[in-house]
Amino acid sequence: MKIKNDVTKLTLYVIGISHKNADATIRGLFSLSPANKRNILKQGKLEGFENLLINSTCNRTEIYATISDPSALIELLCNHSKGSTKILKSYGYILVGEEAVKHVFRVGSGLDSQILGDFEIISQLKMAAKLSKKYAVYGPFMNRLIDCVIQTSKRIKNETGLSSGATSVSFASVQYILRTVKSVKKKNILLFGTGKIGRNTCENLIKHTKNEHITLINRTREKADKLAYKFKLNVKNYSQLQEEIAKADILIVATGAQNPTIDQQLIVGKKKLLILDLSIPKNVNDDVKNLTNVTLIHLDELSEITDVTLKKRKQFIPAAESIIEEEKIDFETWHEHRKYAPTIKALKEKLKLFVDTEIINEYKKDNNLNISQVNSISSNVAQKITNHFAHSLKDNSIPSEKSIELINKIFQL
Repeated sequence: MKIKNDVTKLTLYVIGISHKNADATIRGLFSLSPANKRNILKQGKLEGFENLLINSTCNRTEIYATISDPSALIELLCNHSKGSTKILKSYGYILVGEEAVKHVFRVGSGLDSQILGDFEIISQLKMAAKLSKKYAVYGPFMNRLIDCVIQTSKRIKNETGLSSGATSVSFASVQYILRTVKSVKKKNILLFGTGKIGRNTCENLIKHTKNEHITLINRTREKADKLAYKFKLNVKNYSQLQEEIAKADILIVATGAQNPTIDQQLIVGKKKLLILDLSIPKNVNDDVKNLTNVTLIHLDELSEITDVTLKKRKQFIPAAESIIEEEKIDFETWHEHRKYAPTIKALKEKLKLFVDTEIINEYKKDNNLNISQVNSISSNVAQKITNHFAHSLKDNSIPSEKSIELINKIFQL
């Protein structure tokens, strides 16, 4: 199905599901693997999307696009995830126009994060933008919007204390360990998964627990070796996972897989074990809860932890919202002016056609006519008339839609 888009009638839609209305299990249904993301963008390109961006994190899965009808977006998300339209309608949201724009600004600024002020989201948006560019669905609108969101994020970080202190999922997990585990320095800690969250958790473990009994396991050993070399830690092969779990007092799972990587069968013995699952979808099967010696904590529970740092951040929300409003107005002004571009371009081409037709008629009457000189003069005249209309559109009190409609009607554009 090829989407026919009228640029002047397109608006931003955001469809998605987040931590605000859906738990980890529901969010996990809509979590998108790298392959899923690529397939959505490929299909979006084939269907005629000019602007399409996927923001899939542990907090949320969202798709941003300029389109006239959001049904195609819902179809894309549900066809490439384990979620359904019914579940999305129950737990998700559809935002449009100004509300959608404001939402993207809030998300990129950390105001909508599960942990207030978590600025990991901005790097995730940059990666999403890079992927959209690769598949040629990162048009001027999305480019400008994400640039403005990045600028807003920088201002909030530099001008407020919203990101002050160390508060993130990885930090919250280490805080939980410090509060609930006695003599943590002597405990055996196994970190399974060395992606971004795993690496950040590892750094926090070393910094705050001073533990020297940390072992790393990753499906791809090279990544674990690289992290282990940096911090002088132990690394074991993926094939040794069950053996290492049996030795561990604390297991941190940050594998980021689409299906559970830890289940009841991997846990042998009666030794007490604390498991922290930092993944979306859940990477620890709920069947481990049947084991009396196991305590399972998911990142949603960790994110509920409030501390002094988080309370301090809340006082900067009004200042952050003020910055968002300023930058959002700048973006909306740019977008308002961009509406005129197709009409102005068509008008210029129409005026040029009028002039060219007259030149041809005159040349038929007089072969000595200096065509190049006349062309130069005619182009200047067409440009001046076009500029006049452009300024009128931008400055006139008449609504832009009516002005554009009138010009299109008069010049039959």
